[in-house]
Amino acid sequence: MSDLLAGTPGSDLAAPPAAHLAHSLRSRHVAMISIGGVIGAGLFVGSSAAIAGVGPGVLLSYLVAGIVAVLVMRMLGEMAITVPEAGSFIGHVRRGLGGRAAFVAGWIYWLFWAVVVAAEAIGGSAILSAWLPWPRPLMSVALVLAMAGTNLVSVRSYGEFEFWFSGLKVLAIVLFCTLCLLAFTGLFGPHAASLPRLWRGGGFLPHGLGAVLAIIPTVMFQFTGAEIATVAAAESDAPGRNVAHATNTVAARVLLFYLGSVLLILCVVPWRALVPGHSPFVAAMRLLGIPGAALAMSIVVLVAVLSCLNSSLYVTSRVLFEMAAHRDAPAWLVRTGRARVPRRAIGAGTTVALAITIASTISPDRVFAFLLNASGALILFVYLLIVLAQIRLRGAMRRAGATPAFAMWLFPGLSWATAAVILAVLAAMAAVPATRPQILLGTLTVLAVLALGELARRKRGT
Repeated sequence: MSDLLAGTPGSDLAAPPAAHLAHSLRSRHVAMISIGGVIGAGLFVGSSAAIAGVGPGVLLSYLVAGIVAVLVMRMLGEMAITVPEAGSFIGHVRRGLGGRAAFVAGWIYWLFWAVVVAAEAIGGSAILSAWLPWPRPLMSVALVLAMAGTNLVSVRSYGEFEFWFSGLKVLAIVLFCTLCLLAFTGLFGPHAASLPRLWRGGGFLPHGLGAVLAIIPTVMFQFTGAEIATVAAAESDAPGRNVAHATNTVAARVLLFYLGSVLLILCVVPWRALVPGHSPFVAAMRLLGIPGAALAMSIVVLVAVLSCLNSSLYVTSRVLFEMAAHRDAPAWLVRTGRARVPRRAIGAGTTVALAITIASTISPDRVFAFLLNASGALILFVYLLIVLAQIRLRGAMRRAGATPAFAMWLFPGLSWATAAVILAVLAAMAAVPATRPQILLGTLTVLAVLALGELARRKRGT
């Protein structure tokens, strides 16, 4: 039984890398990191494109994507609480599917977040350009370096930064939802908010059910980041308890922050009036006559960008550190400073992110566009590996007569259903011309990483 929990079916294991890191994050840090992970610029700005492309039926898209996020987090919670010393989800993929799958999962996840760092830095510089007369490329680099500095100080500084920035994001959404609810009372004038707006102007599904399914991949990307809490929990004072809390509350967070806010936006703003790329939150506040809405929302989006930058650099460094501990990355990355922070891994991630940021300036239509398309589907491949690892590990536990303390619901049916939905989303992306390049380039990226992994394994004779 102990062998089952420690590593089988996969056997390519090394000493738990988290033991070398500081465990100075507190429960409040992990709680806010888990909340902040699902609140980014994608909600505050990117939701406008989803609403404009689908209409009120986008609520179904958010519901499906949210359910997938909740189920994947539940599976992660089951594995993390069963074997908390395994590290991040990569350690559980290693336990369930072996070293090759862990190598692929780690590197494509690392690449995904490295590209996100650059994209968020570019978005942050666009906001700052309205206030500061500095060149945008310079501001992008400055933002990356500033967040890297926060991560280099200590894991506690990262946690504090994320705690307060996540708190500001949550406060902004709560205030927004409160004002929209007050609009139903007539405080901002008659008919300021109305439920019939959900089916007026073409009906609830003006573009049909196909549009709802086609936008699910885009919506799912907005939920990316919920799993960061399971990575951060490894450096907390109570990993198992913190993972369980983050997993138990993810459903409430999805319902409030995404479904709740988007529903209220649709009740306040006629969906055809929303412009892709412009914040629907600002549009709603303007219709309600809230003064200073544009400035306030710009500040909130900037906070969301900085928070995402902070967490992106954190997760890239921990993933790289963990892979190095298992010989899936250069061994010199397994070094920590006085504060027990993986400075070399942070430096490596920052260097790559800066290179991608600079590439966005030099070749925005080629190099950067290629990287964005290549990384677009990678997170779905990672989620699929997490699901398959949980299915295999839980199956092994069942055959051994063991039951996890924190179990995935309705196993194995719901686990397999989650895998089927992820595969359906990938198929939908392949069928839609706009997202087909993401599937093609993402698949090529996975195959290239797998080939590099085989070369590395042969070189070291394993």
